[in-house]
Order: sequence, then structure tokens, then C-alpha cells
Amino acid sequence: MPKTTKSPKPPTTPKPDRGYFFGTGRRKTATARARLYLPNEEVTIAGKKLEKGDVYVNGKPIETYFAGPFPKSFYSEIYRTTNTMSRFITTVIVSGSGPTGQLGATALAISRALVQVDPKFRAILRKKGYMTRDPRMKERKKPGLMGARKQKSSPKR
Repeated sequence: MPKTTKSPKPPTTPKPDRGYFFGTGRRKTATARARLYLPNEEVTIAGKKLEKGDVYVNGKPIETYFAGPFPKSFYSEIYRTTNTMSRFITTVIVSGSGPTGQLGATALAISRALVQVDPKFRAILRKKGYMTRDPRMKERKKPGLMGARKQKSSPKR
């Protein structure tokens, strides 16, 4: 009896458990929660229906929230590296810290969400440095000092 072989199925995006893929990122004191929706999901922000390829941060387009050439190259490189530029609708809620901390937290959150989509992305993103949580934090003020390290000048005589 001849043996039948199954033809390999083309790779498809797995179906998320809750309608979206989720990732959390932190940097300094900023925390970001990213959601990647499949294009067939209906996502609206402030009455506007989002389309695939849209990235919104705190209800604003990412280009407006993180203005300038450096932030754009930083977050868009994640999508370019994984070839997912216009595969998803991305929404991010970020709070705390300042623009630099929020940008780093957003990038890590999006990277972690993409790894949920396809575990093969982990090695690619790790190699580029997008999967590493930056541990640098502001040093705390110590008692008896003026700041974290600055001391009061001691009397000379």
C-alpha cells in the first residue's frame, strides 16, 4: 500500500486567546502595555476605526506621541526586523517616567507581544537588543546627603 505524505501547511498567525497578543515593558519608572490585534478584529480609538499597520500610544498615533527621527527609527526597526510592518493593529498604554523611558518601555512591550505571535522572533529581536530589559534606574537619595551622592561641603577650620 503506497504511503501518502501530507503537504506542509503554510505558516499562519496563531489565534490569540483573548483577541489580541499582549506584551509588557518597563524602562526607568515607565510601564507600557502593548496589544497586537489581528487585522480582522475591530478596534476603535476615540471613534476612529483602526486599520492594519496603525500604531497608537495613549490614544494618539505613535508618530505624534514620540515625535522626531530617532524615536521613529527606534520603534519602526522592531517591525522591519520581523517583517511585520503592516500585519497588526497595535495599541500601547504607557505611563510614568519621561519620553525616553516611555519609548524604551514601549519598544520592549511591542517586542514581547511579537514573541507571543511567533517564538522565532525571540532570537531575532534578542540579537538586535530589543528583548533586554534595561535595568538602569535613578539612584535613590540617601539620608544626610543632598542627593544620591552629593554631600554637603565639610568645614575646613
